[in-house]
Amino acid sequence: MVYILDTELPENKSIYFSLTKIFGIGKSQSFLVCKKLGFSPNYKLSKLTPKQTTKLHKFIETLKIKINNTLKRYEIMLFKKQIQIKAYKGMRKLQGLPIRGQRTRNNANTAFKRRQPF
Repeated sequence: MVYILDTELPENKSIYFSLTKIFGIGKSQSFLVCKKLGFSPNYKLSKLTPKQTTKLHKFIETLKIKINNTLKRYEIMLFKKQIQIKAYKGMRKLQGLPIRGQRTRNNANTAFKRRQPF
């Protein structure tokens, strides 16, 4: 098992798909990391040497993106701020209703039933 930034990455998959398991790194970011470090996206994570894994770990840390717990905390703070200023999105999130304009007459019944009572 390879752990990078408190995330367990699958060794049997390619680097390209393994890096997407880190919260905050998508396919495009993963491809850019592989390209910058000179790894083939099809190269398996289990075939990396310890030196290459430390190089990968250090490179991901130097990126100017929010990942894992920092990103989760940021998203929570965003919704708390929207609820505090009584924005439409914040109120819909608080009520457990769809936020982005989906219809609620027929759809979104499951979201409405999972709503937390006040």
